[in-house]
Amino acid sequence: MDILDSVVIGAGQAGLAASYFLRRRGIDHVVLDANPGPGGAWQHRWASLGMDDVHGVADLPGAAAPGRSPRAANVVVPDYFAGYEREQGLPVVRPVRVDRVDGEGDLLVVRAGERAWRTRTLVNATGTWTRPFVPYYPGAADFTGEQLHTADYPGAEHFRGRRVVVVGGGASAVQLLGELAPVADTLWVTRRPPVWRDDFDAAAGLAAVTAVEERVRRGLPPASVVSVTGLALRPQEQEAARLGAYDRLPMFARVERHGVRWADGRFEAVDAILWATGFRPAVDHLAPLHLRGPEGGIALLPVPGNVQGATTAARDPRVQLVGYGPSASTIGAPRAGRQAALAVARQLASPAVPGRADDLTG
Repeated sequence: MDILDSVVIGAGQAGLAASYFLRRRGIDHVVLDANPGPGGAWQHRWASLGMDDVHGVADLPGAAAPGRSPRAANVVVPDYFAGYEREQGLPVVRPVRVDRVDGEGDLLVVRAGERAWRTRTLVNATGTWTRPFVPYYPGAADFTGEQLHTADYPGAEHFRGRRVVVVGGGASAVQLLGELAPVADTLWVTRRPPVWRDDFDAAAGLAAVTAVEERVRRGLPPASVVSVTGLALRPQEQEAARLGAYDRLPMFARVERHGVRWADGRFEAVDAILWATGFRPAVDHLAPLHLRGPEGGIALLPVPGNVQGATTAARDPRVQLVGYGPSASTIGAPRAGRQAALAVARQLASPAVPGRADDLTG
């Protein structure tokens, strides 16, 4: 089995950016992607999500991102990624679903079923989309209505004329309520009161990302960048606001067969529960490397002066994580890809890497 200099897991925005910078440095690598085609998580977004609705798609290195339009994001962005892969000649192999990554002396072994790749370094870019999070609430298993997570959202028409409770305090909940309120009877519940913002400048953005970077530096599970930026209503959500969709209720205590009940006894009958409760990092395949610390997260080494450049696993410098923690955004992912490629080059140039000590760090 040949030994690669690096393996990138995931061909979303972060993975493609990392591959681009690895290729520019002449680092022999492959990109393993679990999806049947290009597009990363974007190809799985709901059809009603237009390019006018997304919070922005950052440029991949050397290629301007598509602009705003009414076209569906789950078509436009995958087309953009597919063209990028072709034009840059990136070594993407798909579909390959990685099961685990093992240590083998100085090497890492990436396993997918009967297939395996031996590599000196690893760039993990698996994102979060495959790990939707649904919190436990008593009685949820007995609910006779429909329960869906954001990852499975079929569009507003599916809920027309029904009573829907949307659970979650993030941007996705706000957006989904904007679609649902004009066609369905909605309730919005969150654990904490939502924090609304009037504007969001560069200083606020840096403060938000810095807060996330601090968590991963300490080895805590990463919080979403979006979760610390606050919420804002866009023009397309004003009708939902007029209908009272954003009159938030505190979190219910339990789910019953035909609805939800609060601790004070209040009961609301609902036909469906939409869990807009976010995602968790898809890093279970890295468990054999024991990267997690006692706080439950994977600590990343800080990069002075670059809060989105923290990519190196503190417990194993052979491993880079992009799209994790402070780089878990469309803007942060390409920057992290560049930083990860630089860190890979430094690792390969280290005397500690047998047979690979040429200077790749320039």
